[in-house]
Amino acid sequence: MRKITADYIFPITSKPLKDGVITIDDKGTILDISPQMIDDDDQSDLEHHRGIIIPGFINCHCHLELSFFKGMLKEHTGLDVFIRDILALQRPELDVILKSIDEAENEMINNGIVAVGDISNGNTTYLQKAKRKMLYHTFIEVFAFDPTKSKSVFDNAVSLFNEYPSGLHKSITPHAPYSVSDELFRMIYDFSKTHDAILSIHNQECEGENDLFLTKTGTIYERIKSWGTDLSNFHATGKKSLPIVLHKMPETSKILLVHNTVTTEEDIRWTMSQHEQLYWCFCPNANLYIEQKLPNFAAFINSNARCVVGTDSYASNWSLSILDELKTISKNSPNIPFETLLKWSTINGAEFLGYSDQLGSIEVGKQPGLNLLTGIDSNTLALTPDSKVKKII
Repeated sequence: MRKITADYIFPITSKPLKDGVITIDDKGTILDISPQMIDDDDQSDLEHHRGIIIPGFINCHCHLELSFFKGMLKEHTGLDVFIRDILALQRPELDVILKSIDEAENEMINNGIVAVGDISNGNTTYLQKAKRKMLYHTFIEVFAFDPTKSKSVFDNAVSLFNEYPSGLHKSITPHAPYSVSDELFRMIYDFSKTHDAILSIHNQECEGENDLFLTKTGTIYERIKSWGTDLSNFHATGKKSLPIVLHKMPETSKILLVHNTVTTEEDIRWTMSQHEQLYWCFCPNANLYIEQKLPNFAAFINSNARCVVGTDSYASNWSLSILDELKTISKNSPNIPFETLLKWSTINGAEFLGYSDQLGSIEVGKQPGLNLLTGIDSNTLALTPDSKVKKII
């Protein structure tokens, strides 16, 4: 048993405690959380930390299988060129891929991440996940804009679904509005309805995605054409990608919309009026890496949207650190309260991934992991460029 205290404890689901005390057992289960100990109490076994203790971070969007791409792709190329480059690069030998996956997972663990929503297009991460060093929900991702390829692509996804280690969370999910045919969407819809699935989809990463659906023009349209895809049966809708794709998704499933780089407040409010179980994921460093553009965070706050945070992959990021993502958000939107950022990166993610009974908040009976944040502005309790995270539990 351990008793741990810090300058502040942020349980997330209750008010912060100055000099509060957390009692945990040897498995990391929270036994008690209480206000500061009085002077008469025995403090000989009390661990004192300078900083703020929070629950473990939840990384809602990652591509662990792409970890071998670290430092290989050029920055600031725009999404269409990024897609071209990631498809063109030759994959290394399997042992190199597996080593990069192991190293990336260890980096996430050291950065205080306890659960991950991970995208998989193959099975290279399965052995690592079977070690159960951290919790995952694996989104087996499918894409085929050509409807003639829908069945073979979906059959392969089902094979990967069945191959996935027993007892671990999984679902089959679409890649993006511009990469999934209507036929493939219908297959995902039907499968998810019978498997109680949560879904994830990349959303509005650039204006070219909206242009494709609005006017059948733009950078994404030209990129799809360059692959030799027959677009003769695809027609402009006069609408953005989000309303087009939302109606192809199960209305009863939890859905994660990822990136949202060019999503407007009007988009958010309309979408939330149509679907009750939406979550919006930010990966700001990936947005800067690829498009040099960030989402309008204020629009999501104004709409009372449920937001979460992800790291994306080493194909499009400099680190796999949720704290780094929060620092980028805070730097560009300093009016977002510190407690809001913590909620996005802990309990909201745990709720979406289905782990809120274990993770996301410091509550009796949970095993959320404990992180120590230092380098916090002591006057405003805000993140600074010097903020760091240390995993305690």
